[in-house]
Amino acid sequence: MDWSELKALIPCRFPRRFIPAKNIGAVATKDIALAIRTILEAMSTALTKGDRIEIRGFGSFDLNFRPPRIGRNPKTGELVQVPGKAVPHFKAGKELREAVDFWGLDQAE
Repeated sequence: MDWSELKALIPCRFPRRFIPAKNIGAVATKDIALAIRTILEAMSTALTKGDRIEIRGFGSFDLNFRPPRIGRNPKTGELVQVPGKAVPHFKAGKELREAVDFWGLDQAE
């Protein structure tokens, strides 16, 4: 799913709220985009500060630290020092894991 599909999905799920923008109480498509951006920016800001984000039933986002290491330049073969860094990590919640487990437990045997 990309950005435009996400914006289009919301009015489909709540059709009475997203009729023409002139209708009082209706929400315009630009407001949907602003709401999505605001949520994503808040999540990015929280992760940047080192906070953990938990969305019950969906999953959690946090940072994992990768320690510094010695790497190799693939072009020259030269050894290079790769600095440590924090990388975002997502862990799916139980409900999401169960929802996408379309193979079921019987197939694992």
